[in-house]
Amino acid sequence: MAKRPLKPCKHRGCGALVADGKSYCEQHADEAVKWKPDTVRGNRHARGYGTAWDKLRQRILRRDSGLCQPCLQAGRVTVATAVDHVISKARGGTDCDENLQAICRVCHAAKTARERLR
Repeated sequence: MAKRPLKPCKHRGCGALVADGKSYCEQHADEAVKWKPDTVRGNRHARGYGTAWDKLRQRILRRDSGLCQPCLQAGRVTVATAVDHVISKARGGTDCDENLQAICRVCHAAKTARERLR
């Protein structure tokens, strides 16, 4: 069987080549997100995002008129695609309405990235 060609490291600006099955070079290996199957991390119901969450999510989207709250605060009007915890559950946030906001994909990704840097 022929070897697969090497591919570039996923770290932005890194030109190192990595073997098949890896995404990052040795220097940037710590940046790899460790994907875990549902059998390890639990399915959405086990993580608290089951039917009750679906109903709560719909209520928050209606409350916020389906608009991204961070965008509105910045003077933009954008359709919300998700509901986000203002204070993440990992940092002690709850599922109470006051801690939830409708949010667009772009704002959610940016907020999640900022939280990971903490």
